[in-house]
Amino acid sequence: MNERMKSKQYQQIFNVLFISIFAAMMGLGIVSPIMPVFAEDLGASGIWLGIIFSGFSLSRGVFMPIVGNLSDKNGRKKYIVTGLLAYAVISLLYLVAYNVYALSMIRVVHGFASAMVIPIAMAYVGEISEEDKEGNTMGRFNIALFLGMGSGPIIGGILHDVFGLSSVFIAMSVLSFIAFLLTLFLLPDLKIAGQSDKDFSDRRHPFKKLLKDDIIKGLLIFRAIGAIGRGGIMAFLPIFAAKIDITASQIGIIISVNLFLTALLQGYFGKLADRYSKILLIILGSGISAAALLFIPLIAHNFRSLLIIDMFMGIGGAISMPAASAITVIAGKRYGMGASMGVFNTAMSVGMILAPLLSGMVMDTLGLIYIFYVAGIVSVLGILIFIYYVRKGINTSNLIL
Repeated sequence: MNERMKSKQYQQIFNVLFISIFAAMMGLGIVSPIMPVFAEDLGASGIWLGIIFSGFSLSRGVFMPIVGNLSDKNGRKKYIVTGLLAYAVISLLYLVAYNVYALSMIRVVHGFASAMVIPIAMAYVGEISEEDKEGNTMGRFNIALFLGMGSGPIIGGILHDVFGLSSVFIAMSVLSFIAFLLTLFLLPDLKIAGQSDKDFSDRRHPFKKLLKDDIIKGLLIFRAIGAIGRGGIMAFLPIFAAKIDITASQIGIIISVNLFLTALLQGYFGKLADRYSKILLIILGSGISAAALLFIPLIAHNFRSLLIIDMFMGIGGAISMPAASAITVIAGKRYGMGASMGVFNTAMSVGMILAPLLSGMVMDTLGLIYIFYVAGIVSVLGILIFIYYVRKGINTSNLIL
């Protein structure tokens, strides 16, 4: 295949995956505003609410590395297509969930389907990214993730208020089915780079090799601890906001602005990640986010001040995310893209599982505002651990950054 044809095929892959993942993430985001209410209507206690939310992340986190590694060996399209079709079917199962046990099981299965979609799509995009342009490519692709997550809750709230609860799950199913059709008919089934025995030699035992690399080890620990630091905030931010007389609609605006701002800045900071130190961008962006967490209880006294702080958190995420994704792509080209993306996303899932539990314990023992202090301190700890492993891995890592 000549370079012009290859470039055209790669652009088609990127465009199809961008639209499909945007639709899938919007579908997931649509149900987020109503899921707690839906679960409570089925009789979920506080413990069961935690199980219902953690079940998705737990299932997703367990299966992402496994499916990612399989996609390195068997191709990626089949997993993405299967996962999106499963999304569409599972979305309708929510309509017949009759108790918390059924809802919990559906969430676990939904998490398994998610393991076949997001990380595998990211691996697909990572596979077609040009050398020294990984940050730009992944930054542009991350726009689909954040725009979908940001617009979904707004649409879900409107659908629920106008057409009722069932319309939310039907919309999620329809969006997932549209994404399924797009990938089934328009996504080229790209031959995986490194299929030969010689090229695939570094991809045997990928998890063992990934975890031996100090830079990757530091990145994974940083992702997990960072998710622990920030993951519980969204669950407790409405409680804090209510105490300073911020309405539910204003909280929705705050969350959406954070995600939209992160999305809009991904492309710019992705280009910077290709030109400057990825390590420094991760540290800078994460430092801004950690500082914002620490300042929430200190200076957030109304809607405007909380919105401004939340915007800084969005900017911090926009700075660090493309650089972290670019390092993961570089590791994937050496050890296997699916395995690399699977482990990268699993690290975040681990943090997202633990975050609400730890935040709840902090609230019960120390008080609400200490959730933000602890989250900020934990985030700083993650940065320090990352710096330690990066310095340790400068002379030992196999990655060329």
